[in-house]
Amino acid sequence: MAEKLLEGKIGIITGALDENSIAWKTALKAKEQGARFVLTNAPIAMRMGSIQTLAEQCETIVIPADATSLADIEKLYAEAKAYLGGDFDFILHSIGMSPNIRKGRSYGDLNYDWAMKSYDVSAISFHKMMQVAEKMDVMKTWGSIVGLSYIAAQRVYPFYTDMADAKALLESIARGYGYRFGKAKKVRVNTISQSPTKTTAGTGIGGFDSFFNFADQISPLGNASAEACAEYIITLFSDFTRMVTMQNLFHDGGYSHTGISEEIMEAFGTK
Repeated sequence: MAEKLLEGKIGIITGALDENSIAWKTALKAKEQGARFVLTNAPIAMRMGSIQTLAEQCETIVIPADATSLADIEKLYAEAKAYLGGDFDFILHSIGMSPNIRKGRSYGDLNYDWAMKSYDVSAISFHKMMQVAEKMDVMKTWGSIVGLSYIAAQRVYPFYTDMADAKALLESIARGYGYRFGKAKKVRVNTISQSPTKTTAGTGIGGFDSFFNFADQISPLGNASAEACAEYIITLFSDFTRMVTMQNLFHDGGYSHTGISEEIMEAFGTK
């Protein structure tokens, strides 16, 4: 990767839980590429992870914030702007959670209160963060906002249950707000559909190992790692992607456009 792609840029990175998370690796890459930023996560998630260690590595601070709370987001932006000394060039939304998946509820047996929590945390929080950013006018012209999605927003993956609906909503919000923010300040908004990745959240989904291996066999390049995804996010924060907006960008080794592979054909050829 070229050096110092983000020199002089400042922003916010949400959702870094531990060293396996995409947000964690993005923070390290952003630091390496010259950016300054603050880290944030919900207070409950901060108790589960080790984000303070990451903050020390990146020479920054952690500002606790619940992304479903407008008041918390306003506080986050005000404190981040004061600490960083200006408006933001980038924001990473790396937030997702499904109580139904955590508690083993199938798609035909959803707890709807939990489902609404899934949608609020995993998707509507993306809208809230952008709406507050627009109202507080804290994004610089030609800034970049990125959310993390998954191909289950377009195709059926039974184990993904209500999170598939949440990701579809996330991508719709990216298009809607991408248009609005683009017209207002040339701010671009995109989502990334990443390969199945061995993060704490990913491995908590039933059948993850089997699907991880399946996707790796289908993809001509194999599964994309969390670190590779972080590098892709850095390019979207950079000035080299100024005309890319309102897109859901597949970062999956070609999985999303591959019908079948020789390996899979061989595995089923005797049946």
